Amino acid sequence: MSWGKYVLGALVIAIAVHFAAIYAVPRVFMNIAIERIGAVSGVNAWRLSDRVTATSRWVVRPSPDFAYSTCVFDLSQGPVVITATPWDSYWSLSLYAANSDNFFVIDDREAHHGAEITVVRRGRAHPEGASMVVESPSERGIALIRRLAPTPNTYNAAKNVAVEDVCESAARLVG
Repeated sequence: MSWGKYVLGALVIAIAVHFAAIYAVPRVFMNIAIERIGAVSGVNAWRLSDRVTATSRWVVRPSPDFAYSTCVFDLSQGPVVITATPWDSYWSLSLYAANSDNFFVIDDREAHHGAEITVVRRGRAHPEGASMVVESPSERGIALIRRLAPTPNTYNAAKNVAVEDVCESAARLVG
C-alpha cells in the first residue's frame, strides 16, 4: 500500500502542473508577441506588416487577403487613444490582453466611418470627452487592425490609409 501515496503525490503534481500551464502558456506566448512587435515599432505606435506570403508569421496563420497593422499598447502612463481610419471594404479593430484574451472588437458594420477608442486600465477613471472608452484587463496588450486587401493594388491602398491610424498616449495627444 505504500505505492498509493506515490500515485497520489504524482496525481497532485500532475494536476498542479496542468493548471500552471493553462495559466502561464497564454501569458508567456503573448509576452513574446508583445516583445517582438514592440521591438520593431515600439509601444503605442502602429506597424503595418508587409504583404502576407507563405512565410509571414507576424500574426498566427495570417491570411494573404488582409493587410495587418499591429500596435503594442502600454497603459502604464495613462489612457491610449486608438483610431482605425475608414476603409472602403471590410476592416476590424481587435484588442488583446496580456493573457491573449480578445476583449474588444469593432468592425466596418458597426463603425462605417472608422473608429476612435480610448483604452484605459480596468477600474480607472474614464477621460472626459472620449467618444468610446474601452477598459483593458491588463496594462499591456496588442491592438490589431485587419483590412481586406486581397490584391497588390488594394494592399497599397490599405498601406496609404494605415498611415492615418493612431495608437498613442492620450497625454501626448493633448499636450
